[in-house]
Amino acid sequence: LGFISFGGPTGQIAIMQTELVERKRWIGESRFLHALNYCMLLPGPEAQQLAIYIGWLLHRTLGGIVAGSLFVIPSMLILWILSYAYVAYGNVDSIAAIFMGLKPVVMAIVAAAVLRIGRKALKNEMMWIVAAISFLAIFFLKVPFPLIILSAGTLGLVGSGMWRSKFVALQKNASPASALDDTDEIPEHTKPDLSRALKILIVCLLLWWIPVWAVGAWQSTESTLFIEGVFFSKAAMVTFGGAYAVLPYVAQQAVEKYHWLMPGQMLDGLGLAETTPGPLIMVLQFVGFVAAWNQPGNLHPLLSATLGALITTWVTFIPCFMWIFIGAPYIERLRRSTILSAALSAVTAAVVGVVLNLAVWFGLHTLFPQSGQFNWFGLAVGVIALVGMLRWNWGVAPVVLGGGLLGLIYGRYLLF
Repeated sequence: LGFISFGGPTGQIAIMQTELVERKRWIGESRFLHALNYCMLLPGPEAQQLAIYIGWLLHRTLGGIVAGSLFVIPSMLILWILSYAYVAYGNVDSIAAIFMGLKPVVMAIVAAAVLRIGRKALKNEMMWIVAAISFLAIFFLKVPFPLIILSAGTLGLVGSGMWRSKFVALQKNASPASALDDTDEIPEHTKPDLSRALKILIVCLLLWWIPVWAVGAWQSTESTLFIEGVFFSKAAMVTFGGAYAVLPYVAQQAVEKYHWLMPGQMLDGLGLAETTPGPLIMVLQFVGFVAAWNQPGNLHPLLSATLGALITTWVTFIPCFMWIFIGAPYIERLRRSTILSAALSAVTAAVVGVVLNLAVWFGLHTLFPQSGQFNWFGLAVGVIALVGMLRWNWGVAPVVLGGGLLGLIYGRYLLF
């Protein structure tokens, strides 16, 4: 799955549901959805956390480590290659032309994500209100999105008691599974154990922070590598809603505060991440790579960039294992609770507003570039991509490749 999971979190979850629930029948549908609900409420990439959860549910801690790691490693290696090609050859006219076509495609992908998530999440007027308030709060008032997500979750908890019909989704019919069915008893290893949870917390925190402090001791706490480790550790704690939700925060900090890269490079990075399998949050690895390449200190740029990519990826995904291994045993005991369902409904509606904010941000930077001239080519490519994905169900991979090809033709042979 790590090599074929294109299409962002929605596509990855759909692939996992098809393979694990319907074809292999490793897990019952109700258990799968319950695990997904918990992962949706966590900071970080929900698809990768879902892989960890199911691996842990079926095969204990080792199963979670194997499933979560192998879900990410293919995209990590592919994106490293693409990132190097980008920084090493990005100034070549052909490469620049390809990204001229990728940027409007990415804009369309984000817009399509807003519409698809909205169709599923905004089931009644209350969910529409939550999404609208979320967008207004983050776009106009610059309210931090962790606060928005926390507020939405709290509203869902309150709403589960006061307005049950507006917040609690209906349960789907379960499907039988050969390995762990919905009606099976809770496996022994999934029962909560406080002493085990404390051990996991200590081990994960040490694994998380030892590399960061080691880099600080080696290159100083003022180095880009150390600052990246701390910054992306903070980002990992607040990435509710996945990559689309955290990108505005990362873009603002990386571009405006640290000056690691330009606004257009954020779009380029998302375009690269869209072309690779695995979690879309891997775009953070691109940011870490480019930042360390541009500010290598006393290291060779490629070595610095590689270390920047590694430490960014490490601190982004280590917390995911911690959330699952500590929280999942307690969540398993709440499998039939309607409270989590209500909180999830409100959080998902708020994420629609946050993703809409990202779509507007991308649209402004794509259609109104620094040259000041309106990007008519970008508008045309974006509209074609959006209509194709929504009307004819074009896949993300062919859309991205097609956008790059159109950009190459337009930029290389008609513009330059």
